[in-house]
Amino acid sequence: MDHSTEEAQTKEMDIRSLSSSHRHSQSERYIHKVGVPPKQNLFKEFRETLKETFFADDPLRPFKDQSRSQKFILGIQTIFPIFEWGRKYNLKKLRGDLIAGLTIASLCIPQDIGYAKLANLDPQYGLYSSFVPPLIYAFMGSSRDIAIGPVAVVSLLLGTMLQNELDPINEKAQYQRLAFTATFFAGITQVTLGFFRLGFLIDFLSHAAIVGFMGGAAVTIALQQLKGFLGIKKFTKKSDIISVMHSVVASAHHGWNWQTIAIGASFLSFLLFAKFIGKKNKKFFWVPAIAPLISVILSTFFVYITRADKQGVQIVKNIKKGINPSSVNEIYFSGDYLLKGFRIGVVAGMIGLTEAIAIGRTFAAMKDYQLDGNKEMVALGAMNVVGSMTSCYVATGSFSRSAVNYMAGCETAVSNIVMSCVVFLTLEFITPLFKYTPNAILASIIINAVISLIDIGAATLLWKIDKFDFVACMGAFFGVVFSSVEIGLLIAVSISFAKILLQVTRPRTAILGKVPRTTVYRNIQQYPEATKVPGVLIVRVDSAIYFSNSNYVKERILRWLEDEEEEVKAATYQPRIQFLIVEMSPVTDIDTSGIHALEGLHRSLEKREVQVNA
Repeated sequence: MDHSTEEAQTKEMDIRSLSSSHRHSQSERYIHKVGVPPKQNLFKEFRETLKETFFADDPLRPFKDQSRSQKFILGIQTIFPIFEWGRKYNLKKLRGDLIAGLTIASLCIPQDIGYAKLANLDPQYGLYSSFVPPLIYAFMGSSRDIAIGPVAVVSLLLGTMLQNELDPINEKAQYQRLAFTATFFAGITQVTLGFFRLGFLIDFLSHAAIVGFMGGAAVTIALQQLKGFLGIKKFTKKSDIISVMHSVVASAHHGWNWQTIAIGASFLSFLLFAKFIGKKNKKFFWVPAIAPLISVILSTFFVYITRADKQGVQIVKNIKKGINPSSVNEIYFSGDYLLKGFRIGVVAGMIGLTEAIAIGRTFAAMKDYQLDGNKEMVALGAMNVVGSMTSCYVATGSFSRSAVNYMAGCETAVSNIVMSCVVFLTLEFITPLFKYTPNAILASIIINAVISLIDIGAATLLWKIDKFDFVACMGAFFGVVFSSVEIGLLIAVSISFAKILLQVTRPRTAILGKVPRTTVYRNIQQYPEATKVPGVLIVRVDSAIYFSNSNYVKERILRWLEDEEEEVKAATYQPRIQFLIVEMSPVTDIDTSGIHALEGLHRSLEKREVQVNA
């Protein structure tokens, strides 16, 4: 009995031993190693990288396996998307577009007159810019919701930069020619970026910098309107807050006009109340949309019957009647102003592009459809090139009008065509009626429009999430407010690039600890309950390792090790660090400099008698 039991135990031990050795051999057999990627010649590798960079969306996919006639049709639809969605157009969509178009037209007409003044141009040029460009965009644009026309920020930017080159009053003809030249090159810049698929360049301007820049521009625009709001005749040409406030205070005793202030304050209150109603109840979106036009009509009628213009109330006076005259011969294609127009146009074009793409993406996400950024750039550029030849200045997507367009139930870009037709009728028949429109009401409309550009909620969120982003935001904001729009823009771009360089050259690293009652290891700063493993240091690298950051990664890991060794010496009953584990899951790429840096790290650890695993 004892002999048989002993034999059974021996067999069981043999089986366990065999099973254990089998598992051991299995585990050895299935060790996973990093595979070597298939060899590619230099040309093929370069071509694949180029394709992924510029043609990640594979734009030629629809053309595969198609006949020549079908390829031609697809090509036309690619350039003019209206021929694609136009086939499915119906009366129901027309009804939505008609209502939306009429609504944004009532908003754009008074805004355009005011925005033209921001650009130091005659009022009709603002209306011109809401007639031709929206028609071109309706045929070439891919956004269903964006409303095209002059916008406050670009108008101010253009006016400020042009004013630095020419006096808009004493050199009016040359000033207008330079404005058309800048518009032409703004369009060329936008078309070039879209055609060569360089749209990713505008993404280098960070969201934080845009929030700060827009907020600063809104404050600057509002301060500029104090001239019309207070009835001041002599006003500074500078845009910084110190110069503007000095000009306002200096003219307080003799330059303010109380009738103008009364008109401006009363109608600004009306506009703000209308905006409050629209926000309170989305069904009344049309109230803030038509409020500016109502304000213009009422204030114009009031000034006309009381002849307040005789009491010092400044009015618009005559707006040139008729549609856009040709301006092809007025664009500078040679001479000293060519380079100036090119420089101003590139800056204005980039800012207009950034605003339009951001607006288009926002509403595309809300309606769940795809927006081709490169097509948008070509469409925006084409409309500005054509606009520069038809007496328009830089037009782009307007957030306030696009929001109204969306809430009014627009279905397609036909709403822009409807708006353009209303502006055409205004230019042909109604412009003489704006003669007695007070400048104060235009100032009130612009102040009311730009208030929404100051996004305090976004700035607060930046402070909570990322202090560096908040610094970028405030840098752009104060640059615009205390210096100029160009300086603010330069600061915004500089800070955006500085952040990119900082993240590339100084990637984040973290010490990991074991979360209690789990097998999970997390950053000990984010998870205070996570505990370090005695004798082991686990470091995570949260970035690709390139030539630009490889030395920093190596040195940072060694500093982590030194810090831990000092803590071990200070503590009692703590084993020294014997193992270093580098968690490299987030490392998506590594170049030769990174490999050499890791080799150097390995040699340094060998001297310290620390084993390393990655």
